[in-house]
Amino acid sequence: MSAAHPWLEPANWPKKPLPRAELERHIERVLTMTNICYLATLGLNGPIVSPVEFYAEGLTVYVYPQPNSPKLKAMERDPRVSMAVANPMAGWACTMGAQLFGRAQLLKSGSAEWQHAMTIFKWPGSSFEIGRPLTGPPAGTMMRLDPERIVYTEHYLRRDGYGPRQIWKRDG
Repeated sequence: MSAAHPWLEPANWPKKPLPRAELERHIERVLTMTNICYLATLGLNGPIVSPVEFYAEGLTVYVYPQPNSPKLKAMERDPRVSMAVANPMAGWACTMGAQLFGRAQLLKSGSAEWQHAMTIFKWPGSSFEIGRPLTGPPAGTMMRLDPERIVYTEHYLRRDGYGPRQIWKRDG
């Protein structure tokens, strides 16, 4: 038995779902805790998973894939993607993360959607770090993911009687 966290006992595995608005709030929170995710695409020889920089607007995620990269080419061939983001954990009590599933939308440089994405994506910091000019956003394809499904995990929810794994679907 855990003296510090008795609600983590294996027998306490509730299934109760969070109300949708509350679940969305938890997902949005985890999407603000870091700006690195692991993006999975389908390459010619199987899955490709890479750490990439991302920024979110609500549940919508933006990634700037490097031009001509295997990841960008994979998304051009097959837009199905999955991404995972997690809070660095120091034990089960603080485990928190989300897996997002959907189809990558590739936004062409200069389009209205791309221009909006660049107001969300914090390109100046990345550009400075890798020596790109700071005179304007980098010209290149931006990826937007409007998830179809999200699997959210947070074991602290067990403390309040909610399931540690919550499923969000775009269509409710």
